[in-house]
Amino acid sequence: MTFTEVMDHAAQAFELVGAAVLAVGLVAALGLAAKVWRSSSDAGAAFRLLRGFFGGALLLSLEILVAADLLRTVAVSPTLEGVGVLGIIVLIRTFLSFSLEVEIEGVAPWRRGTTSGVAVARRSIARATSPDPEPPQTS
Repeated sequence: MTFTEVMDHAAQAFELVGAAVLAVGLVAALGLAAKVWRSSSDAGAAFRLLRGFFGGALLLSLEILVAADLLRTVAVSPTLEGVGVLGIIVLIRTFLSFSLEVEIEGVAPWRRGTTSGVAVARRSIARATSPDPEPPQTS
């Protein structure tokens, strides 16, 4: 097996993980939202949890898919055209990630502490399950 084939398989593995994160994130978000809705009868809190947790899973999935694209472009087909396409894909996914974070959190990423798909999902769970929701972080 050549290096190119190994890297192609590695990129496919990253893509599979990215898709799995998205699928598992959706199922987990639906389950957690249903649990919050049943326990508190607060549909708004359940919806916010669903939206925030799935948004975090979506952000994490986008990060993993960018890694797959980088691996495939740099290691499998390092052409000038491929690098250009990768640049466009990374720009689009970066814009999507930024837009999702602002939509979910209501605050630009540089106005708060750590941000990642996992951090967004964790904050969504904390907000939905705590009796007194924490105010948005502004620093």
